Amino acid sequence: MSLYLDASAIIPNLVEEASSGALNDFLFQAGEPLVVSDLAAVEINSAIGRLVRMDHVARVAASSLLEEFDAWRAAGTVAVTLQPADFQLATLFLRRFELGLRAPDALHVAICRRERHRLVTLDRRMMLAATKLGIDVDLPG
Repeated sequence: MSLYLDASAIIPNLVEEASSGALNDFLFQAGEPLVVSDLAAVEINSAIGRLVRMDHVARVAASSLLEEFDAWRAAGTVAVTLQPADFQLATLFLRRFELGLRAPDALHVAICRRERHRLVTLDRRMMLAATKLGIDVDLPG
């Protein structure tokens, strides 16, 4: 089974965070293909841009981080693109209000459902919702 990484499971590989060590160890030992969607790539760019806007990362450093991400994604992961059915399924998930999903998270879960990937996330709310929807989930750390 492939491991689908949402943005929360990628950022700690680019920017040092408390969860970086545990996440890196998990991914190193995984031994399964890593999948990164176009949606996760957009979220990574947004997160790095936010760090620039907050003056936590300089623009030059941010550009380097994004180049590092692009190279890692191209060399070490399998790409998956969003399909029209993912939006339809995500909409159904969002209408299940008890799940508390946000739109991007619902799309990540929909991709995992369609492709039968195991979701790797650091987002506990998304982990709980995905589990309720029958998606296999890893929460490293």
